[in-house]
Amino acid sequence: MLSNACKYAIRSVLYLAIHSNESKKIGVKAIAEELETPQPFLAKLLQQLSRDNLVSSTKGPNGGFFLSDMDKQNAIWNVIESIDGTDKFDNCFLGLKKCNGENPCPVHFIVAPFKETILADFRDKTIEKYVTSMQGTRQVITLKDLDKL
Repeated sequence: MLSNACKYAIRSVLYLAIHSNESKKIGVKAIAEELETPQPFLAKLLQQLSRDNLVSSTKGPNGGFFLSDMDKQNAIWNVIESIDGTDKFDNCFLGLKKCNGENPCPVHFIVAPFKETILADFRDKTIEKYVTSMQGTRQVITLKDLDKL
């Protein structure tokens, strides 16, 4: 459902929400290494998120990316909009052009509630709430060093 680019962007935003702030900025190289993502690709994604005011950044020797308290109030939906757009969430699961409640595909009524639940969570839950729910759990955004646990 989400592109690899969008998955990388979401993971990087969550990583920044956990590990950065206004006084602790992180360079793209460190983020890419930690999340095991291609650095040049991740740099472009973070620049896009920065242009859309979802991630903050500063240039210079002590520069890097970070999430401000205000950035943490955005939803994952905002990241999805920035990277992938939202058209695919309106599309039929089976790819039919005119599938809806009046002209449903064979799986419409199975998929529709599931899709609405996911969309509501993506739209309503802030990045800060995702981070809070991750604390004290085994939820991960990278598999790096997982075998060492």
